Amino acid sequence: MSKLRLLDFQYNLSRKQPARPFKWLSAKDRQISGLLGGPLYEPSREEMKRVFKKIDGDGDGRISQGDLRRLLIITTLGTSEDVDVKANKMLQAADMDGDGFIGFKDFMEVHKTVSTSEIRAAFQYLDVDGDGRIGADDLHRVMSSLGERCTFADCRRMVRSVDKSGDGLVDMDDFMAMMTATMVPLV
Repeated sequence: MSKLRLLDFQYNLSRKQPARPFKWLSAKDRQISGLLGGPLYEPSREEMKRVFKKIDGDGDGRISQGDLRRLLIITTLGTSEDVDVKANKMLQAADMDGDGFIGFKDFMEVHKTVSTSEIRAAFQYLDVDGDGRIGADDLHRVMSSLGERCTFADCRRMVRSVDKSGDGLVDMDDFMAMMTATMVPLV
């Protein structure tokens, strides 16, 4: 289920202000701001590489506005104009070196830290029916909308692998444990 971190990319980039958000924040400032959203974690570089490659549609090693547009079309129901504006804003926010693309270094700078509130937002996105739990049906709907080829049985297996209580549902505690398992807590 590490692919689910892809869902957070749009959310993280679209809410970062001003453009080039981390250039002006010191490490201490980021830690303090993280307290507002819960503890901060440093994401796994290997997992971030997998997410980056997933977004990089043409495999050229950089995320273009077209790649972001494709991601937005898959994950939202916005109009074409909305998607273009959002993709441009995302690109401007994450293009740290100003070359018109998001390279892996830019991508990692934007995802330097992840807060528990960002993980909660991803959980809410996946909790399609809003019941506070993610079932195989929720996961299948989201994965299908992202263009992922997985069967309902695959989704059931993914849920079972994370579900600690054995009830066939992933609650917030299960989700938080799964999402932070490969991350390093920042103190």
